[in-house]
Amino acid sequence: MAAPVVPQRDTAGWFSHPRGLSTLFFTEMWERFSFYGLKALLILFMTAAVTQGGLGFTDQRAGNVIGWYGFGVYASAIVGGLLADKVFGQYRSVLLGGIIIALGHFSMAIPTVPTFYLGLCLIVVGTGLLKPNASTMVGALYDDDDARRDAGFSIFYVGINVGAFVAPLIVGTLGQKVNWHVGFACAGVGMVIGLIQYVAGKPRLLPALTRLGQTDQHAAPSTEPWWRFTRDEWGRVAAIGVLFVFSSVFWGAFEQASSSLNLFADRLTDNRLLGFSFPSTWYQSLNSMFMILGLAPLIGWAWVRLGPRQPSSPVKFALGLVFVGLGFALIVPAAKMAQERGMLVSPWWLIGLYFLHTVGELCLSPVGLSIVTKLAPPRIVGAMMGLWFLSIAVGNKLAGMAGGLFETLPLPQLFGAVALTTFVAAGILLLVTRPIQRLMGGVR
Repeated sequence: MAAPVVPQRDTAGWFSHPRGLSTLFFTEMWERFSFYGLKALLILFMTAAVTQGGLGFTDQRAGNVIGWYGFGVYASAIVGGLLADKVFGQYRSVLLGGIIIALGHFSMAIPTVPTFYLGLCLIVVGTGLLKPNASTMVGALYDDDDARRDAGFSIFYVGINVGAFVAPLIVGTLGQKVNWHVGFACAGVGMVIGLIQYVAGKPRLLPALTRLGQTDQHAAPSTEPWWRFTRDEWGRVAAIGVLFVFSSVFWGAFEQASSSLNLFADRLTDNRLLGFSFPSTWYQSLNSMFMILGLAPLIGWAWVRLGPRQPSSPVKFALGLVFVGLGFALIVPAAKMAQERGMLVSPWWLIGLYFLHTVGELCLSPVGLSIVTKLAPPRIVGAMMGLWFLSIAVGNKLAGMAGGLFETLPLPQLFGAVALTTFVAAGILLLVTRPIQRLMGGVR
């Protein structure tokens, strides 16, 4: 069944975008505040001694937990997308997911091992419901031929990064300097704030829900089997599958921010700058700080400015892989100095790495979200968005495995291998760009 048509283009919101974009911007901002606040603390809390309020896990055990947690958070998006498509609809899925996430953080605020694991499980379930469906609603704010769509996702991505920037500074500082569990509770409060404004902004989302066939907030059942696609639709699904592989490689490198790079910052970096000492969790804000201070608007403006001359989506993906690899190549000399000379290295090494990683993320991540909403057949767009997040799940698992090797594998070798892997992947992707574009059927 075709989705209802919204006859009038909404230009009353930010920068002449739909009004619902601001509601989803703040929903995602507060959800990411809670998520990245926990992420900044997680491996440090698990590896801290019991006498320091931590769990006393080894690096390998902590890396394994954080890898499976990261995998679960994004893999559960497949189920969340299916439930939205078939049962709840996108609006109610996001609302229910946010409630479960908040309960998870508050569970972790209770200082016991069972409530710690219960909290992680709740956050996995809640994020699976919220994450893919918020992105799907962003895409549904725009008509299929609306040129504002990619720029809208870039603005939405700024919301993600505002939350991710503030979280380590507040949640991370509370956790490291006051009490781990106070930090976890603060993350839960952020999610509650996001839910309040989401419910208040519901009227702004009605155009998106109309396009999704969910004016009653329930999913609109399709009269066709989900697998019955045209030849062009199968080609587009195949294109998503190919890009999925390269997205997984990218996130396997990028998500080491919360594992191996987090441990590197905490143990092997002199965390002082211009005479000011700061908690190691603050490095987790650099990625988002670079976006907020201009990289995200600059790159978004460049795509709009180039118009039809901008690189295709596969080429943008290759650029993302190159930049994340350059970040790891940059840190190899610092890792060598830290391990061979037993010295704490300058913060500028990590600052440079996160700058390069930010450029890479902007070339790949918002483009990936946008391309799924454009390529996926409408009746399974929620499920396809969930499948896309599985690539981030795989990347998180790979990153957790790398974090577990922190004490057993020489860091120059570990970081060098990551850089080489991403460079090779970028080269392969450039070689197969034209076949992928044919599968995409004219979608850039």
